[in-house]
Amino acid sequence: MRDLGVGFGYLLKGQRWVARHGRQYGFGLLPGLITLVLYAAALIALAVWGEDFVTWATPFADDWSSPWQGLFRGLLTVVLFALGLLLAVITFTAVTLLVGQPFYESLSERVDRDVSPDGTAPESGLPLWRELWISARDSLRIVLRAAVWGVLLFALGFLPVVGQTAVPVIGFFVTGFFLTEELAAVALQRRGVELRARLTLLRSRKTLVWGFGTPLGLAFLVPVVAVFLMPGAVAGATLLARDLLGEESAEEPDGTEDERVAS
Repeated sequence: MRDLGVGFGYLLKGQRWVARHGRQYGFGLLPGLITLVLYAAALIALAVWGEDFVTWATPFADDWSSPWQGLFRGLLTVVLFALGLLLAVITFTAVTLLVGQPFYESLSERVDRDVSPDGTAPESGLPLWRELWISARDSLRIVLRAAVWGVLLFALGFLPVVGQTAVPVIGFFVTGFFLTEELAAVALQRRGVELRARLTLLRSRKTLVWGFGTPLGLAFLVPVVAVFLMPGAVAGATLLARDLLGEESAEEPDGTEDERVAS
């Protein structure tokens, strides 16, 4: 249980790190804002044309009598939007990380240098296009895994009692795990840790991962909050990745980035 507190501590340390590094934080906001606009447009379109899509997809219900036709299609429209919202929450981080790969790589490297005893950060040595390809490929694999879990949990949500109690709790822990994987991948990919090895590493300390990712997942339910927490989440996930790999970390120096540069 101690790892739950440690994981949450890394989440807070990441937010404190970006609070002391205003320039890095400002750049880190841009990808989240771009992704938020794209997702908001998609959800608005789903809300506006979702009912038309359901009507088109259920021609067999055209001859149903009232009120059954309206209730059936209304329920499917709500389910469709809820599923779209769930997938948006699950995929928001992956898409934001892909859009902001250069920004978050730079931020993660700065964190590594700040806390590393020798002031260095691991580098992948790969060209940018190769890093983007690996990130996109791995993100797609994670999104597919998360989507399977999401659909399964959504279906289980219709079970009496269990669906309204245990299933939502399980869902938040599942979301927290995959969210942590996506964020920690920025630092672990630079170290050459492949997706399969990353998942094995994260599973070896699930309570640490849940302590970091579950409260973050709850906060990410509000997209605007996700945008502002994203840079700190990447910073915290870098610290968590160092812990998972057993790398020694020194305490970050006090003061802002500008103060240290000036000194």
